[in-house]
Amino acid sequence: MRVIRKYANRRLYDTEQSHYVTLEDLRQLVLDDVPFRVEDAKSGEDLTRTILLSIIIEQEQADGDAEVFSNDLLAQFIRVYDMAQPLPLARYLEQGTRLMMEQQQRMQDQWQQAMRHSPMELMRELAEENMRFWQQTIGQVPGNGGNGGNGGKDDDEKP
Repeated sequence: MRVIRKYANRRLYDTEQSHYVTLEDLRQLVLDDVPFRVEDAKSGEDLTRTILLSIIIEQEQADGDAEVFSNDLLAQFIRVYDMAQPLPLARYLEQGTRLMMEQQQRMQDQWQQAMRHSPMELMRELAEENMRFWQQTIGQVPGNGGNGGNGGKDDDEKP
């Protein structure tokens, strides 16, 4: 895993490449699927999450047309944090985003090949896959009987 050190002057240093990098450089590492960890140069504290959030903020500000996080959505996220029993929002977002990206890739692959099905058949298959995903995901929510009584935790989560 590539280690990026963040110094007090806010500069980011790539220890593998031995040079300073920008948030845009780190964004490119994400796009290239290169794993990295950002740590505070002095304390060694893991700052990766904060840096990833900074990249998202920079992306949101750079291209207003590609806005992903509306004000309403951000306000809803804040409300989730204040709930007595917060929803397992991270898991839903990760699974939903993964599904969306897999479907996007599949659609791109199918457009590149000669289409086996009509466009309507392709959309029907995607809709059915979405329904299966959400039925399975909702079935895992505590109180919906789909989690086997483990309190909403994934099987690989520690109690």
